[in-house]
Amino acid sequence: MKKQFAFIIILAVFTYLLPTNLDAQPYGYEGVQVCGTCHKTEKQGEQLKIWQESKHASAFKTLQTKEAEEVAIKLYNKKAVEAEECLKCHASGNGIDAKLIGAKFKVDEGVQCETCHGPGSAYKSLKVMKSKEESVKNGLMVWKDKTEIEKSCKSCHNEESPTYVDFKFDEMWEKIGHPVPKK
Repeated sequence: MKKQFAFIIILAVFTYLLPTNLDAQPYGYEGVQVCGTCHKTEKQGEQLKIWQESKHASAFKTLQTKEAEEVAIKLYNKKAVEAEECLKCHASGNGIDAKLIGAKFKVDEGVQCETCHGPGSAYKSLKVMKSKEESVKNGLMVWKDKTEIEKSCKSCHNEESPTYVDFKFDEMWEKIGHPVPKK
């Protein structure tokens, strides 16, 4: 009787400790190099080139400037590259568990693909990316419309930033928008 009771207790504990939904496990960040492997051709809309020429690509580097350092020291009493208040908008993957950061991911590459499109570890393969539905199931964030995109942009481009300047979404979208060309 004691053995049966012990077995039931052990079974209950292990059942409780096992993950109930493997799909709920967080996705990992892969980095610009991984995304750029496919998203650089004219057929794809040259997304990599658009990003490389944008301020998003150098967002982390701006934290290394004298101006950023002065602002961060004054407001947060630490360097800009160490201040969570700065990193949350200037560095993709900031604050993420190191186990979820891929080998090619580099924090100094600023605001990367996965900031807006979601961590790509599960949707990065060509097999998955061939299907929009499969990509979304595997973590790709697809925006319903420009209103949703603008809301996402304004999570960083807002009055809470100590260096905020008026954010004109339509003007900025002209510079950073990168849809796949229609066939």
